[in-house]
Amino acid sequence: MKCLIHQTRHWLAVLEQPFQSFVLLVLRLLIGWQFYLTGKGKLAHFDKTAGFFESLHIPAPRFHAGMVGSAEMVGGLLLFLGLGTRFAAVPLAISMVVAYLTAHLPTADDDVHGLSDAVGFVIDQAPFVFPVVCLVMLAFGPGKVSLDHLIAKKFCKA
Repeated sequence: MKCLIHQTRHWLAVLEQPFQSFVLLVLRLLIGWQFYLTGKGKLAHFDKTAGFFESLHIPAPRFHAGMVGSAEMVGGLLLFLGLGTRFAAVPLAISMVVAYLTAHLPTADDDVHGLSDAVGFVIDQAPFVFPVVCLVMLAFGPGKVSLDHLIAKKFCKA
């Protein structure tokens, strides 16, 4: 039995790296493209975005609308390409945390219990998956199917 366990662990370890890179690629492509589109939308409809930020009582709404729209558009494109992935993930994660705290935080009228309702927090909140994917990118990098990997392979030969 012990031999079967070791063999299983060995084969799972062999499959781990390609599977991990595939999962990271899929996450990067989906979330990166979505960030790009939302950032582009914020910038294309700048006055509407700034007005929305103002309604949320965000200080300097025009400045922040431009900053968030640019960060999402450029950062999303960088995630999509796998270029500077870990650096791009930081402002994107911060942007999504702020989005949750300002625009998506449950109010007293909502039929949820905020952070204490874990299922509602994960399922009902649109930006939840975005900072999670950003944290995954920050922790694990973009994977082997990325420009980051190609650049490191070419210039960082050890």
